[in-house]
Amino acid sequence: MGALLALGSALSFGVSDFAGGLAARRASALTVTLVGQLAGLAVLVPAVVLVGGTPSVEALGLGAAAGLLGSLGLVLYLRCMALGPMGLISPTAALVGAGVPVAWGVLLAGESLQSRDVAGVLAGLVAVVLVAYRPGTSLTAAASRGPLMAAGAGVAFGLFLVLLDRTPADSGLWPLIGARLAGTSLLLAVLSRARRPWPEGSGLRLALGSGVMDQLANVLFLLATRAGLLSLASLLSSLYPVVVVVLARQLLHERLTRQQAAGVTLALAATTLIVA
Repeated sequence: MGALLALGSALSFGVSDFAGGLAARRASALTVTLVGQLAGLAVLVPAVVLVGGTPSVEALGLGAAAGLLGSLGLVLYLRCMALGPMGLISPTAALVGAGVPVAWGVLLAGESLQSRDVAGVLAGLVAVVLVAYRPGTSLTAAASRGPLMAAGAGVAFGLFLVLLDRTPADSGLWPLIGARLAGTSLLLAVLSRARRPWPEGSGLRLALGSGVMDQLANVLFLLATRAGLLSLASLLSSLYPVVVVVLARQLLHERLTRQQAAGVTLALAATTLIVA
């Protein structure tokens, strides 16, 4: 059940990223993200009531710390995408973001993986890089600050997942309330110092949809970690770039590179190994 919930999280993250990416073509990525955060918070409040759980300082505090790290990672990611090179930014952030919770679970939390699971994790990490990689990156560009900032963004994304896993098992969805409030506050603080265009029309609808799907992904991931191992749940949920690539192929008719096609195939193999 944990693996299936994590795969549902990856699917939701992928749809959210795809919709958010389209919305960001029509407005600022920061304002699109803020609109998505608010939309996610609006649907989260009734979900918290339905699911139940015990609110506590620990649950809300860990959730708030996770939200701050997630939003910080987003700001860093957007900044390093501007610095480039994009061919290294995306796979670096994706690999580190997937590797941090896996390493935490295995090395620090003492999670024990079977040989089949280890093979699935390794295949999944390689698949994430292959799908996110963009060809044409020069060695000169590789020496820029962009990849280092991307690694920092990946660490922040990975710790977001780790902190959610550390929240009390009886807290229901309350940690996500803390995460949304903290993340939204940080984005508001950033936007108060820089004017950015707000999404309108179809861009607004895409931003709202992205926020709802992102919140669903967080809910499914939190439930996945409570039903199974953090290392496996985080790896499976980190396969969302595969969903983005497939949606772009089907809806925008973008062509897959050979590396991306190999990454999709490897991601399916990794999923089979872990879920089996």
